[in-house]
Amino acid sequence: MLFRFTPLLAVLAVLLVISACGNNNQASGKNAGQATEAAAGTAAADTATAKPDNAAEELPKEIRIGYQVSPNGELLAKALGLLEKKYPEFTVSWLKFDSGRDVNVAIASGGIDFGLLGTPPGASGIAQGLPDQVYYIHDVIGESEALVVKSDSGIASLAELKGHTIATTFGSTSHFSLLSALKQENIDPATLTILDMQAPDIVAAWQRGDIDGAYTWQPSQSKLTEDGGKVIISSAEVAAKGGITGEFGVVHNDFIAKYPHVVKGYISVLDEAVKLYRDQPQESAEALSAELGLTPEATLKAMNEIIVLDASQQTAPEYMGTPGQPGAFGQLLKDTADFLVEQKSITESPDLSVYQKALRNDLYTAE
Repeated sequence: MLFRFTPLLAVLAVLLVISACGNNNQASGKNAGQATEAAAGTAAADTATAKPDNAAEELPKEIRIGYQVSPNGELLAKALGLLEKKYPEFTVSWLKFDSGRDVNVAIASGGIDFGLLGTPPGASGIAQGLPDQVYYIHDVIGESEALVVKSDSGIASLAELKGHTIATTFGSTSHFSLLSALKQENIDPATLTILDMQAPDIVAAWQRGDIDGAYTWQPSQSKLTEDGGKVIISSAEVAAKGGITGEFGVVHNDFIAKYPHVVKGYISVLDEAVKLYRDQPQESAEALSAELGLTPEATLKAMNEIIVLDASQQTAPEYMGTPGQPGAFGQLLKDTADFLVEQKSITESPDLSVYQKALRNDLYTAE
C-alpha cells in the first residue's frame, strides 16, 4: 500500500464505492485557457475603495483564479458567472491551466490569487514551501480518472502494460494513480515507457497512434473511450487500495492576509455551485458541457464519477477538521508527499504539522 490506511482513507474508499454504484446526489468536474505565462506576468491585485459587508477590509480591484477544466463546482461557478454576480464591482479573471504543476508556478510567481490543485502537486507545493494555503477541498476523484488503452493493443490488465507506451501528465493526480496502481501490482514502471504529456496533447498523440494508452482525466478520458479506447483501471479502484486522490483550492498568502472576507465570499460562491450541482444535475451538465467540450450526457456521466464537497463538509474529521482538531486531510497530504519523495519527485517531506497548518479550517468557524 502506498499510504498508512488512515481514517480518511477508510471513509473515502467507502464513499468512492458508493459513488461508483450510482449515487446521483453527487456531481463532478476537472480542467480549462493555457495561462501560465499570462498569469505570471499579471501584476498583483490592486486595492479598490469599496468595502465588504463585514468590516473596514478593502476589496481588490481584480481576483485572478487559476482553474483547470474539471467537472466540479468551481468550473460550474465559472460557467454560471456566480462570482461575478456576487462581486460586480471588481474584475474576475479566469486563467486556464492544464496541470497542477503550472498552477504551482503561477502561485510561486504571484501570478494568481486562487488555484486548483490535485493532491500530488498540492502536497509537493506545501513540502517546498510555496506561498499558499488550502481554503477548500473540491472533490474526491473516482472513475473520472482512469487508464484507457486502445482496444487493439492486446492490453487487458496492468501486467500486460510491459513493453507498451503509456502517456500521463507528470506530477498530476493521474500520474500518481498510475504509479500507485503499478506499485499495488508489484510492476516495475521501468518495464513500460511512460511519457509526460498535457491532457490535450494526450488526445492528439492517441489519434496519431503514438501511444498505446493513457492515464488521464475528464474530458480527455471520454474522448479516448469514444475513439475506440477501453478502461483497464480507474482511480476509484486504486483508491480502494489506498491510493486516494482529490482536488482542492489554494489561495496565495498575500491575498488571504489582505482580503480574508473575500476568501470567505468565494467559499460561499463555491458552496452555492455545489448545491446547484447536486440539486440540478441536468441543468448543471448543460452549463458545464461547453466548458468541458463534451455532450451534456457525457458531462453528466463525468459529474457522477467524482464526489464533490460543500462548505459544511470541509471541517469534517475526514477532511480539514477544525483548528483544535485537525482533520485527516493533512495526513493524506503528508502521505502523498512521502510517496513523492520515494519516487524522487521531491527531495523531502516535512513533518505532519506543516501540512496541518496549511489547512485554513478557521475560515469555517464562527467569528
